[in-house]
Amino acid sequence: MLVRHARAVLPGLALALVPLSASTAHEIVGNRFFPATLGIDDPGVNDELSLPTVSSFNTGDDPSFRQRDFSGEFSKRITEAFAISIGSTYSVFSPPGGPTGIGAHGFQNLETTFKYRVFKNPEHEFVMSLGLNVEWGGTGADSVGADPFNTYTPTVYFGKGFGDLPDTLSWLRPVAVTGQVGYAIPGRRSTTTFGVDPDTGEMTADTEFHPRVLNWGGTIQYSMPYLKSAVVDLGLPDVVNHLIPLVEATMQTPVANTLTSGTMTIGTINPGVLWVGNSYQLGVEALIPINRQSGTRVGVIAQLHLYLDDIDPHGIGRPIFGRPVQPARPFAGN
Repeated sequence: MLVRHARAVLPGLALALVPLSASTAHEIVGNRFFPATLGIDDPGVNDELSLPTVSSFNTGDDPSFRQRDFSGEFSKRITEAFAISIGSTYSVFSPPGGPTGIGAHGFQNLETTFKYRVFKNPEHEFVMSLGLNVEWGGTGADSVGADPFNTYTPTVYFGKGFGDLPDTLSWLRPVAVTGQVGYAIPGRRSTTTFGVDPDTGEMTADTEFHPRVLNWGGTIQYSMPYLKSAVVDLGLPDVVNHLIPLVEATMQTPVANTLTSGTMTIGTINPGVLWVGNSYQLGVEALIPINRQSGTRVGVIAQLHLYLDDIDPHGIGRPIFGRPVQPARPFAGN
């Protein structure tokens, strides 16, 4: 019996340039409002709905496929500090040189995230949460690379605003950074597929190893609402006062159970902007691959994000247990 070498460490369809996790909440710490961003999850817990999030990019496969994703995610607080979110993505792959929309399509595996806020310091605008993301194997379509096994990703989330800087650096106070680090653990170490060699008639075995992957990323953002409400009002047009320009990075690095001697990080750098309203926000970002394995051209991602805790604070937007204590966003109504 012949045993073939395992396939590539990062199969294109399984670990294509999909954001680490659809963003699911915004958080208020002192005067700092941490918005939902499109590439990584923010550090807070709230009642919110991302629908839709749409993206289009070329995968890092050889040859490269055009992938378009349509996703939604709902986040619900169980208590003031603990939330559960559930999300799903529908993917469409178009083959190289083929007509748009012709190719594989179907749902990716369903994902659930359990997140608990463990620390919050309003004075220094710092917040940290711990979470566990579960990708439920077998809930998606084989045709789009959905795995038949679960993947568990314990994750640390953090956010830090710079509102505590001295007066001499007041123009930097609207700056904030957020980040997350997760360790993805597949529920199955490897998958072996048996077949018959058409030339020799001998039995073959094709083994694919499923690596453990470090999912990491961060954002740097400059909040125009913070500039107006907490630093200085420059008399800018109202539409500008609701903007948050930002740059995100979303990365994936295999760290265990790989067949290569070195690691191969894939990911994107995502410059973009958010427009933040009183009950919703709009966001758009470019997806710039960091190397050939990450993609072959610049893509785009956009999202409509609804703040359920502001839309219906006494109904679907309040915790199931306990009373909400989070204040309105500092710039609401400005």
